Amino acid sequence: MSDILTLSIDTMGGDRAPLMVIEGLNMALEKDREIRFLLFGDEAQLSPILDRFPAVRAASEVRHTEDVITNDAKPAQALRKGRQSSMRLAIDAAGAGEAQGIVSAGNTGALMAMAKFVMRTLPGIDRPAIATYFPTQRGETVMLDLGANVDCDATNLVQFAIMGEVFARNVLRLKNPSIGILNIGEEDLKGRSEVKEAARILQEADLPIKFQGFVEGDDIGAGTVDVVVTDGFSGNIALKTAEGTAKLFTHYLKKALTGSLLAKVGALFAGPALRAFRDRLDPRRYNGAMFLGLNGICVKSHGGTDGLGFCNAVEVAVELVRDRVNEGIKHDFSQVSAAINAARIEADEAAEAAEAPPAPADPPTGPAPEGGQTP
Repeated sequence: MSDILTLSIDTMGGDRAPLMVIEGLNMALEKDREIRFLLFGDEAQLSPILDRFPAVRAASEVRHTEDVITNDAKPAQALRKGRQSSMRLAIDAAGAGEAQGIVSAGNTGALMAMAKFVMRTLPGIDRPAIATYFPTQRGETVMLDLGANVDCDATNLVQFAIMGEVFARNVLRLKNPSIGILNIGEEDLKGRSEVKEAARILQEADLPIKFQGFVEGDDIGAGTVDVVVTDGFSGNIALKTAEGTAKLFTHYLKKALTGSLLAKVGALFAGPALRAFRDRLDPRRYNGAMFLGLNGICVKSHGGTDGLGFCNAVEVAVELVRDRVNEGIKHDFSQVSAAINAARIEADEAAEAAEAPPAPADPPTGPAPEGGQTP
């Protein structure tokens, strides 16, 4: 049986598209010859670039469209007016089964809105979540949601936990990944109500996952848990803060190593170690975030990446397809949905009981007052 799979590519999304996209596809083909592409974009722009990359041309089918979703387009606007855009047509092809997944470096909100509209969500999933992994002191850690859902209730967070666990097992090859919910402290009494309720459900439900409770911001880089669960608002801020900190550290390190002749000589001798350090923190290595929970594979590449980064996003999509991650999420939810619902109902009943007014005291049972009448 052939291992060839087809990916649908939005060639016009990204700051340096379409050249960056085609360069990335060429790199991906150098690593894996069993991939084919459906390229959606302006053929007049694509054709001369494909002439420079014959391997990509040979492995691709170009489907022309001049419409592009801009970076400032609102999701609702993209849904209404972007039906012939490169992004929408690429999603439609994956939704129709012509491709096993779609990769785009375009507008994140528009991509999520369109993908959810076309692909729908998996059974048992209320909202998709953006998930990716990045380096920590212990290896790699999965984090979700990274911006798809600003407001989340306890049920959403519980679903994110299960999806993240499946992602960590299949993509990072972890046998029993640990899960933590991002909070402002590790104590049970701290945090918003939905965060505490989600933790209670995960603790009380009989689920085959390793839930370790709350984690704080500094636990992310430490790799305290393998999966960090949070809402999209906090997750996006945490991710951007980590990226900014990495750039700041790299800036000061480079400045220190070039500040004097002695420092430059030392940097020369430390070259291999410094290159390993650079590669370890290179954001292009971790480019490619999946929209977990959709009934299809949709991978978002960073819009400002280059060919190497887009190549990694393609590799993520290939891995998700071949590892049947969506099938794993479906299976796990079919196994644990009853336990989740039971724990949620129990938590709701406990909360209602705690808020209910106290029952009235029983009337006195002593002897009746004179006259034979009870008061």
